[in-house]
Amino acid sequence: MSLWQRLRDRIAALGGLIGFFRSPRPPEASEAFAMAVVALGAKMAKSDGQVTADEVLAFREIFRIEDADLPDVGRLYDLAREDVAGFDLYARQVARMFEGRAEMLETMLDGLFHIAQADGLIHENELLFLRTVAEIFALPDSVFERVRLRNLPAQERTPYDLLGVTPDMDLPTIRQVWRGLAARLHPDRLQGAGLPIEALRMTEVRLAEINAAFEVIRKSRSISPV
Repeated sequence: MSLWQRLRDRIAALGGLIGFFRSPRPPEASEAFAMAVVALGAKMAKSDGQVTADEVLAFREIFRIEDADLPDVGRLYDLAREDVAGFDLYARQVARMFEGRAEMLETMLDGLFHIAQADGLIHENELLFLRTVAEIFALPDSVFERVRLRNLPAQERTPYDLLGVTPDMDLPTIRQVWRGLAARLHPDRLQGAGLPIEALRMTEVRLAEINAAFEVIRKSRSISPV
């Protein structure tokens, strides 16, 4: 049984999304992560007044979704989109589920940013939504800004944006930031913390981008390899 089939059955048994997030028996971390991205992504997609096909398709860039599972994912997305509960309720429940695992919450925020910019730009209401979610997750402003910058369109971001550093920093400091970021967002570490195997694609892409960004900076300063 796939992740999405398990989520469908569990939510049906618990009487809806509220029951899922408030269940006395917490869901597995992988299920909680997947459903949080779906629920918050669906709520955010409505925050700018419309839900586009690009935003829906963005889920397939975050999660590996087999064609056979698309109907289940669609039903979960529609359920979250039409649910009357506010997104802040879900965000608070998620923050409690992943308390002490900031790297998981950062990865979740990264996925939400990816959905928001899928239609070519992040609308003002979407940015406010994302900032509020980050505050509920207790993520520092520096983390929010780092995630925002690395989700800018490729032509608008720099290697420094991807690492969350500035050009005036010396290379040893940038190297330290790069190593810490690469360690926190490494797919193996995140999977061990509960990231669904279906969501590893996004973290693999992010890690490759981070490593490439540091290499560009290193070469631009004519420093020998690490």
